[in-house]
Amino acid sequence: MNFPLILFSLLVITGAVWAFDYFVLRHKRKPDEAEPWWIEYPKSFFPIILIVFCLRSFVIEPFKIPSGSMIPTLIVGDFILVNKYTYGIRLPVINKKIIDMNTPKAGDVLVFRYPEDPSIDYIKRVVGIPGDVVTYHNKQLFINDQIVSQNYESDYKYVEPGLGYVYSEKHTEYLGETNHSILINQEVNGLQYSSVRVFPYRENCKYSRTGFTCTVPQGNYFTLGDNRDSSSDSRYWGFVPEENIVGKAFMIWWNFGDFDRIGQSIQ
Repeated sequence: MNFPLILFSLLVITGAVWAFDYFVLRHKRKPDEAEPWWIEYPKSFFPIILIVFCLRSFVIEPFKIPSGSMIPTLIVGDFILVNKYTYGIRLPVINKKIIDMNTPKAGDVLVFRYPEDPSIDYIKRVVGIPGDVVTYHNKQLFINDQIVSQNYESDYKYVEPGLGYVYSEKHTEYLGETNHSILINQEVNGLQYSSVRVFPYRENCKYSRTGFTCTVPQGNYFTLGDNRDSSSDSRYWGFVPEENIVGKAFMIWWNFGDFDRIGQSIQ
């Protein structure tokens, strides 16, 4: 479902009814004559839809986390808020940038339209910006031949549908100007080579059974999930084009199963 398009369509319809009544019909009605229902209801909803549309398109948009690819930073059932103007102002529906501002940095938690199906929104962590050489070898991340430091925190387990408990190690990773937690499952290979697809700029990447090295092309970004061994991300389907960016995730605003998560900032 293309919710932005539906919201825009409702805005156009209710706005057209409001304008038609304001400029044409109201002058023809008698002072004591009631508005017909097909005028009253659209006029009542128009300002509400307009406010929601503007906030959602240019300021903040809510999302729900549907999978465990960003555990432990984000868990299934988290409702998050995404800053829509951090990386520039974009026209709604067509997502075309009209005002340039900041660019994503390594460590940012990014919401974007999935390159293989732009109707689907994905959320991952940026690890490589244009020009970076990203290497992932034996579960260790390197950026421009510099090792990205990580420290073991603790053992970690979570429930994955159909698999039961998954046991991993929780590490702190120091990427860019931030540090955050990631999961590493020592029982799983760091790269499922059979899952690597053909994607734009595939020639920028070299794969082996233990990892890969990719040079990020201009206008694109490389992303990984914090749950490193249970994430469909750039190592499999390629780079995130700048035009696919939706915004930067910054806060958890609700979780029905864990109220303690409400209000937590996303690092």
